[in-house]
Amino acid sequence: MEFPLKTALSVGCLIAMVVALELTPGWANYRLMDWDAVSQVAEFRPSVVSPRDPIVAAEFKLKPGRALEKSGSRMAVEPLSDPTGSLSAFYQAIERVEAGEPGATVRLAHYGDSPTTADLITADVRALLQKRFGDAGHGYYLIAKPWAWYGHRGVDSDSSGWDIEASNLTKNRDGYYGYGGVSFKGGAGSRARFRLKEDGYASLEISYWQQPGGGSFAVEACGGRLGERATDGEPGEGFAEFTMPADCKEVIVRGEGGALRLFGIQFLRGTNGVIYDSLGLNGAYISVLAKFLKPEHWAKELQHYSPDVVVINYGTNESVYAAFVDKVFEKELRDTIHRIREALPGKSILVMSPMDRGERNASGQIETVPALQRLVEMERKIAANEGVAFFNTFEAMGGNGTMAKWYAAEPRLVGADFIHPMPSGAKIIGNLLYKAILDGYNRYKTAKTARQL
Repeated sequence: MEFPLKTALSVGCLIAMVVALELTPGWANYRLMDWDAVSQVAEFRPSVVSPRDPIVAAEFKLKPGRALEKSGSRMAVEPLSDPTGSLSAFYQAIERVEAGEPGATVRLAHYGDSPTTADLITADVRALLQKRFGDAGHGYYLIAKPWAWYGHRGVDSDSSGWDIEASNLTKNRDGYYGYGGVSFKGGAGSRARFRLKEDGYASLEISYWQQPGGGSFAVEACGGRLGERATDGEPGEGFAEFTMPADCKEVIVRGEGGALRLFGIQFLRGTNGVIYDSLGLNGAYISVLAKFLKPEHWAKELQHYSPDVVVINYGTNESVYAAFVDKVFEKELRDTIHRIREALPGKSILVMSPMDRGERNASGQIETVPALQRLVEMERKIAANEGVAFFNTFEAMGGNGTMAKWYAAEPRLVGADFIHPMPSGAKIIGNLLYKAILDGYNRYKTAKTARQL
């Protein structure tokens, strides 16, 4: 029986691809064959029995050597470092929500890079916090998708007719990119549609840039027209709020004429609880907040949404540029903290370190990129010096070499770039941050009670 020619050619092409990727140093991170995994199959070893709780079981995969707490139900929490009590404003907002004060909400603004763009990690923290303290709304969502993978859990969208400018990608920056760092220019015929997983939203709000000769847009929900807004006027920030039908899950924004510049939309329930804004940009780095957003404009946007805590979550993209880490990162992180503090006096700031980032060395083994640990330590010292809180994501997930373990895990917890977590990996980080927040809040309440005795 002859071997089919097409099959032979396909096998030959696959072998050639494997060999080419193995022998080309610059393509090391894109190799098709994982020889470590092959060796593990050849020398099968039964896995260690992990806890039954799915969250704990996932953490157990990451750090099987760390002893479980005596209760046997939870692993040790990596605490938020906050020696000056800078998160008190954040915890006080949670306390008001928990006490059921009328109209009480707690809002988190989480600025980050590509995982945040896809609402990875942030979606899990949002879900956990809202389950514990109540759901006050989804929060901020960009008018259109700057990238195909942009999205938030619970919201989907499609759009047409927009000229999209991400603050970190456009060369001619004017600094006006709204709360989320992206500007959308359109006109008559521009359209954005949003589909919500759940109903029960009381209102929506659209943010835009007011300008001389600015056009108008209309908002529809479930076939009915909610209203319209003209954006003509003196240059400045604009916000248009519309009441939503309680049982509606679809909203459409249409440009009706004239030049438009919109930023984002938020969906609110009008109830007590948590709002968690996932504000990610693909390829983002600390310069976005330190330099690319016009100070006065960004300050007004922050003041409008008034988050109780701003999370600064950068470092992954910077970590492969050692010169930037050593010469630029510290100044720009400090500048970012100062800008937020000036815009939101009395509110809390949390510096959140990046996750581990892996790369293949000359022998093909996955190891942590050299500058990452220096960057994480720099963030820790800056946070302490500036009197803001710090969460060491890198150590919480397992520290040096974790991405190698994640990539070898079954199922894998990180993609082949050793940067972007799979949904299961993102859930682990989200749970770690949530537990750290809850632990910090409980410590705050305990200390407050002790002072009152």
